[in-house]
Parts: sequence; structure tokens; C-alpha cells
Amino acid sequence: MARGSTRPTSRDVAQAAGVSQAAVSLVLGDKWRGRVSEPTAQRVREAAHELGYRPNLAARNLRLGRTRTVLLVVPALTTEFFAEVYTGAARVAAEHGFGVVLYPSPEGVGPARDPFASAQAALDGVIASSMAADALSAIRGDQLPLVMLDSDPEGSLGAATVNLDIADGIRQVAEHLLSLGHRRFLHLAADVPSWTFEVRARELATRLAAAPGADLRTVHAPISIEGAQRATEAALAASGPRPTALVCDDDKLAAGAYKAARRAGLRVPDDLSVTGLDDLGLATAIDPELTTVRLDAELFGERGMRALLAVMEGQAPEEGDIPVHLVVRGSTAPPPPPQD
Repeated sequence: MARGSTRPTSRDVAQAAGVSQAAVSLVLGDKWRGRVSEPTAQRVREAAHELGYRPNLAARNLRLGRTRTVLLVVPALTTEFFAEVYTGAARVAAEHGFGVVLYPSPEGVGPARDPFASAQAALDGVIASSMAADALSAIRGDQLPLVMLDSDPEGSLGAATVNLDIADGIRQVAEHLLSLGHRRFLHLAADVPSWTFEVRARELATRLAAAPGADLRTVHAPISIEGAQRATEAALAASGPRPTALVCDDDKLAAGAYKAARRAGLRVPDDLSVTGLDDLGLATAIDPELTTVRLDAELFGERGMRALLAVMEGQAPEEGDIPVHLVVRGSTAPPPPPQD
């Protein structure tokens, strides 16, 4: 076929690879395993690439009654975390011929308007963060194949849940601070009604309750630098012994805590150790760099998309939480010696 003449067809690919059109369909539809040999599949892929062949998805989807489109529902994109979740999900989706529409809930959490005239007609499935779960009823996403991220497996709306091992991350934070000698803790908790933040509070309280002499206070703040600063300033000014370690539910809260500490004349980490959770770019932009728990957001998105593909195919998704790990930087140190 002359280059640049007409659009290559599956018949052209079949002729170039020396196989049937049925084999081309199986390989390019990623359904060849057990039906076509690996060398043959590779030959088909190479022929399609050389010819510049692209499947006519519109025609195929019309036959299948599928749009091959997935909706990813997340809180408002105030950090890069959910952008990386999208990157991971879109990468896996593209490998299987799906597109991903990103839908940030306008208010961050809570109800949202339906982005489609009928989500059920326009979508094949939904991946949703528990922090934006209320948006599902508005888009009727709970009536589609659904995978929930950072959601309680026991009470999830979805056919499957994918979680980061946040509980272990908090345990790592607690063990690190306890090993440094801290016993007076302040938990700067996100003022968001979400399972993932409930896990953080519960795990921190449980671990510190088992540590002799440990004391824990909790204050809540919206996930913003300004909100965290105000809440931390009030907590540091309260009566009673001042905390020596501040455990923040995410890095953005930690940045606000830094500002509050400096305004109170305290040095991080000499007077107050601070930890975060996420390991955003912000964690290494502040000084000293933040000790925090690294979450693999792209892998989170990949696992969410693979779980949804499995659900749509009637298969069991991969089990097990995604591991996380503590990154120790300059914001934590032993507590200051007690004053007479």
C-alpha cells in the first residue's frame, strides 16, 4: 500500500504479518493469549506499527456497546497527588484501549454536578476517591462498575477497593518519633470526613497509647497552609506542656505548621519536630526538608485502573495494600531537654 494513500486497515495488517484478520483483532484487542503465539502477536504489533494502523474504535465500540471511557473522580486538585494518580491510571488504560476522563469534585469533597447528560450512557466504569464519594450519586457512578480508592473495604460502595497502607505509614512515623525520645505529641488532623483520615487518627492513638508516658492532643484544620497555621498557632499557645512532636496528616498541613512554629519563636526541629504524609514536591521545598511518608501516587492510579479492568471482565482484582515508607529528612530530631 502506498504511504499516505488511504488509511491502513486490519486487512492490510493481516497481509503484512501473514495472518488472518481474526488474529489481528485478537492481538490488537489484547485477547490473544492462549489463542495466538507470542511470536505471531509480536509480528502483528510490528506490522501495525510500521503501517501506522489505528483501530476504528468508534465502529468497534458501537458493536460492543461500550465507549471504552472511564471516569476518575477525585477531590479538587489542590496538590499534585491526584494528578499523579491520574497519570498512573491513564497509562494502564491506554494499554488496554481505554481513555480516562478526570473529574475533580468542584468543592473538593461533597456532591458534584453530573459531567455528562447520562454517566451510565457515556461511561464504562468509574474510579473514585473516598474523599469525593458523595459526587457518585450525582453522576450515578454507583450504578456502574466502580472501584474505590482510599476507602474502607468493609463498607465500600465499589465492587473493589484499592488502598495505600496508610496505617503502616502512621506506625512508621510514630516509631520514628518515639525512638528519638518524643513523648508529647500534637496531631494536626485534616478536617475532612474521610476513612483515610480516620485511619491516621486511629493508628496514631493506638500506637501512642502503648508507649509509656506518651501524651497525645489532637487539633483539626482544613487542608490548607493558612488553616494549618491558624490551628497550630492556637495549639502551641494553649496552656500546659508544649508538644515536642507534631504529626501532620499531609505535607500541606506541615507547611502551615512550620509557619506557626516560626511565629511562636520555635525552631524546627530543635524545639519542635514535624512530620507530614504524601511526600509532595513541597516536602523538599521547605526548610528544613520534611520528614514524611512517601505514597506512590502513580502506582495507586495504576492499581485502581487494573482493578476496574478486572471488575469489568468479571475477574478478581489484585489484593493487598500498596506499601508506603517513611523518608527521614531534617524536620525531626530528639526533643529539647526539659526546662527547670
